[in-house]
Amino acid sequence: MSEKLHLSPEDEFPADLAALPDQQLQVLDSQVQRQLDYEYVAEGEPNPETEFRHQDLDEEFQSRDTR
Repeated sequence: MSEKLHLSPEDEFPADLAALPDQQLQVLDSQVQRQLDYEYVAEGEPNPETEFRHQDLDEEFQSRDTR
């Protein structure tokens, strides 16, 4: 996983979020959230790939909360 503070749409994204430990999932979520913030400020709207990633992460967190 990247050491960057954000995860651009071109950066690799795990295919199976369920396989990630909680801490790695939280780091990935932070990177995607920072990217979303950047896109809103710099471009006025988020990239669809970043939105999809954010939604996938939210779904994984909800899944883990119900376990």
